Amino acid sequence: MKSTLKTAGMFGGMILSWSIYYAASKVLVGETGSPLLAGFLLRTAALVFLTVQLLLDGSFTRLFHQGKAVKILLMIGVFGFLLDLFANLGYAGGSLSTGTALLKTDVLMVNLVTVILYKKKLYASDWLGTFIMLLGVLLVLGVDFGSMSLNGYDLFFLLSAACVTANAFIIKRAQDKYHEDADMISYYNNGVVLLLFAASAGVTGDLGGFDWGSLRTLWWLVALGGLAQTGIYFFYYRNLKTHEVWEVKLALLLMPVLSCFIGVFFLAEELTAKKLLGIGIVLAGAALLLLRSKMHPREERKE
Repeated sequence: MKSTLKTAGMFGGMILSWSIYYAASKVLVGETGSPLLAGFLLRTAALVFLTVQLLLDGSFTRLFHQGKAVKILLMIGVFGFLLDLFANLGYAGGSLSTGTALLKTDVLMVNLVTVILYKKKLYASDWLGTFIMLLGVLLVLGVDFGSMSLNGYDLFFLLSAACVTANAFIIKRAQDKYHEDADMISYYNNGVVLLLFAASAGVTGDLGGFDWGSLRTLWWLVALGGLAQTGIYFFYYRNLKTHEVWEVKLALLLMPVLSCFIGVFFLAEELTAKKLLGIGIVLAGAALLLLRSKMHPREERKE
């Protein structure tokens, strides 16, 4: 019972942190007019929270004693930056609806990698539940299937989804092979992404052109987003340590549902019939996946 409650709490914290982060990021991008600058500010705030965390638990000095693991830690950060960069490039010239749908293909990519490379067994019910949840998520996100079209920029969305997929498995490898804990991975990841966002915002002129005085009114938003980013690191990486990647990714499909309600209550967004239908479909798919052990009791015991 305690294990079940702990798992629910860890997954719930991950979903909540990600939902708050996306809401804060969305508003901050609108206020600054620059995804690169917003990313820099949020990662800077996260750096403060992560530093305080490591200082309080006495593990800050371990940052400088990572040995051979440094390469894979830096790789995680690079992929973390690339997934944001490719998504932004896609949105610069692609369709919002198409991009939203293609970015969610990371769930299917994870399933395929799990089956093909890691030789894990996924049942027909797993695939069905995945597709049901994915359909519901697209409805919640307001994807207009009628306006979807493909062009060259849409390749960036697929590249972003591929980076998300690769990064999840790289993080899992850092934990399993190099025995890195979530906090070390978090700090290196955030540090590399922060430096790359700073460099990119500097090259584009976004850093120099920003009215830094406006931070007097935006500081709370930056702090909230940075705290939520820290929560993502804390919960997401620990969940990857204790669960299969595909299970964690499926849980994250519940995030748009929570984000929808955050938008309704705090961002004056409308809860339409289409979104309500999508929420119902997402929950139906989740319910199917939760019945996995009961539907395949013998196979589950073998695993």
